[in-house]
Amino acid sequence: MMAGACASLLAAAMPSAANPRLVVDVNSLKVLEQQEIFQKWYPASLTKLLTAYTTFRALKSGQLTLETPVVMTKNAAAEPPSKMFYKPGQALTLDSALKMLLIKSANDIAVAIGETVSGSEAAFIDRMNAEAKRIGMTSSHFVNPHGLPAPGQYTTARDLAVLAITIKREFPQYAPYFAYEGFTTGKKNYPNLNMLIGRFDGADGMKTGFICAAGFNQVSSATRGGRSVVSVVLGGDSLADRADESARLLQLGLTSSGAGKPGLGQIAPYGETRDVVANISKEICNPKAAKVRSENRDEVGRQKLHSPYIHEINRPLNLVAAGLIPGRDKADSGQGKMANAQGDVANVPIPLPRPVF
Repeated sequence: MMAGACASLLAAAMPSAANPRLVVDVNSLKVLEQQEIFQKWYPASLTKLLTAYTTFRALKSGQLTLETPVVMTKNAAAEPPSKMFYKPGQALTLDSALKMLLIKSANDIAVAIGETVSGSEAAFIDRMNAEAKRIGMTSSHFVNPHGLPAPGQYTTARDLAVLAITIKREFPQYAPYFAYEGFTTGKKNYPNLNMLIGRFDGADGMKTGFICAAGFNQVSSATRGGRSVVSVVLGGDSLADRADESARLLQLGLTSSGAGKPGLGQIAPYGETRDVVANISKEICNPKAAKVRSENRDEVGRQKLHSPYIHEINRPLNLVAAGLIPGRDKADSGQGKMANAQGDVANVPIPLPRPVF
């Protein structure tokens, strides 16, 4: 084996930093590797996993269906990017909204879903926190449904694993929402931001997230040979880093016996700084770090992946359809160019950088 290949394998086999991470067997709940899993962390768009779970619970109760219209409000439309840029009054089905929430990580859609489920964003946030408490997310609190930085919003790697496992166990019928390679509105395609989908053997979810204070985060799941595992990586320094480390953990989980490992519920809180919400903005959002990430791109601008467990997709992506409801695609204001029935908005503004917390 060439020296370069050896180096790549070694890099893929080692954690990239002393930030929170773990991998758990979904069936046995054995924790196969763990690090700082009780350190409080800003969840960023991993918050949308709880938004989805709270919505699934509403579906289960019969309160609404996947065909229920989700109407864009002024409050939802005002959210910063990432977003779909729909106008107040435009509507889409809950099915399409969930695809946009989990694939595009659209913040405007997150708020619109919350308002549809609970009548108001505030009521939905209360419901999110009640659900989190009910399933045992003991060190988490949420103040919005999308994960943009705000005081009082935090979680831990341990709690995110609890959430991911609960989703997989309680709602297997909704598993496809986390595993789609992307969606199309008919005029524009949106690939999944999870770089493991279609590229890691057995990858079947779940969600990525980024803000400066939290770094590059990822909750992943994979199933192979009848075995299912969930990994959590918080504080990665790039898109590639979180993908490489997630792949390493998933591979470890899928190929380890778990003998002698503790169960998730058996691990007592540890770590001297667990009561402080970590903020790694200075390490993530500085000119030097940005330059390193820029230099670690291939000829078409993609972050270079180093994991031996991730392969390229040498075919067109498998895309699902999502868009506005035909006949419900007109905005209330009646001004400007409206989105068509396929869900694209004309003259979409250039996304601005996400707020720095």
